[in-house]
Amino acid sequence: MTRTSMDTRVYRKLQQKLDKLPIAFPATESGVEISILKHLFTPEQAEIALSMSFIPEPTAVIQKRMQDKYPASADLEVILDEMSARGSIAGGITRDGTKIFSVTMLAIGMFEFQVDHLTKEFYEDFKEYIDEKFRDALLNPKFTQLRPVPTTGSITPELSIMPYDDIRQVLNHHKGPFLVTDCICKKGQDLIGQPCKVTKDREICLIFGSAARNYQNHGWGREITREEVFRILDKGEEDGLVVQPSNSQYPFCVCLCCGCCCEALTNAKILDKPAEHFYSNYYALTDESLCIGCGLCVKRCQMDAIKMEKKKSIVDPDRCIGCGLCVTVCPPKAIQLKKKDQITTPKKDTTEFYLSLMRARAGNANMILMMIRRALGMPIPS
Repeated sequence: MTRTSMDTRVYRKLQQKLDKLPIAFPATESGVEISILKHLFTPEQAEIALSMSFIPEPTAVIQKRMQDKYPASADLEVILDEMSARGSIAGGITRDGTKIFSVTMLAIGMFEFQVDHLTKEFYEDFKEYIDEKFRDALLNPKFTQLRPVPTTGSITPELSIMPYDDIRQVLNHHKGPFLVTDCICKKGQDLIGQPCKVTKDREICLIFGSAARNYQNHGWGREITREEVFRILDKGEEDGLVVQPSNSQYPFCVCLCCGCCCEALTNAKILDKPAEHFYSNYYALTDESLCIGCGLCVKRCQMDAIKMEKKKSIVDPDRCIGCGLCVTVCPPKAIQLKKKDQITTPKKDTTEFYLSLMRARAGNANMILMMIRRALGMPIPS
């Protein structure tokens, strides 16, 4: 077998492994997913990733599976550090100072980790992959990673908002640390000559807790105060950005999203019923008797969910994701958020959320087997 064919084989095996993560990484006819992996991994690094788990592990556990090639953990850890810095795997440090590593999904994961070294070529491959196959994985309604929450100005006493949907209340109780970094989607759009139409700001991606520490360790952003977090939120909402925290009651990030750059929103917009692909507990409704037909809500909506009929604004419930941006610009307060009949409660934290996705895809029996293998330092099946 030639070196080229061996390399192709290892990348295909890695694709098949990553395809079993909570957010799938499916194969395509064009093979663009292999091109993406080649951007992220050398053949040697891809081979190492095949011996890693989605559950973070110390170097010594990974080294046991590769001791023939890496008899010393220190040698392997050097490469794992390089992979983590490159954003091809997830890295972290436990409270006792032990480094831990894991394979991660394309999004949220490897794609976002390119924020400090994104290239036009990688972003173009990523866009092609979404169009060909990845859209269904990214927007699978069973595995929604982000959830729109009402913008502050749209919250009224009558709405009776759930505590986990009030992002400022959530962040007031968050221990931190808090970090801000550039929006990867907007950086990508800049690279292909299609800059954001909603805001000139780029440093708007908010990250918290252990995720923030990981970004900080790699120099992918800067630490900020809680007050600065709120100022960024205020400015984003003023500009017309949708507030989307990660899908748990204790989020690790908040994205400020627009309908021209955000990969989640732009790809959902082309679907017939985009609202079905978001975990949102609210929707907008117009009181036509109060509407003056100014059209400000139409321009404000990032999901093309509002249109004018007979000089009155009409909200399409199949497209509305309950962000409330329209409410904040309505002079007569004719449009308001309403609570849905069926409320969706997010998982408590990120770990619980992703484990639930793993169970949904792999089944309880396979999850238990994987945990046992991981505890014993055995190979994790590809």
